[in-house]
Amino acid sequence: MIYVVATLTVKPEMRAELIAAAKECIAGTRQEPGNVAYDLHESVTDPTQMVFVEQWENAEALGPHGKTEHFKAFGRAAAKCLAAPPKIEIITPAKVDVK
Repeated sequence: MIYVVATLTVKPEMRAELIAAAKECIAGTRQEPGNVAYDLHESVTDPTQMVFVEQWENAEALGPHGKTEHFKAFGRAAAKCLAAPPKIEIITPAKVDVK
């Protein structure tokens, strides 16, 4: 299992446009093979901060995501809406032995 955490800094006046563009991307991504979850979150303290949290079965399932039309369309729309480049982290559950 892998997770992608993509933190976006949105221009305040473009927030609604980014959310509208995200809807199509979210709907399409949730239909992709190997996608477990794909959600957009917003900061409770800073309205310019939005975070995609994605869950994928494995890295192989994530690979084709960046080539999909819904992802490319979101990228074109987001480019106008972002105040800074996104910060993207790929993480996996830590192996913690809890007894």
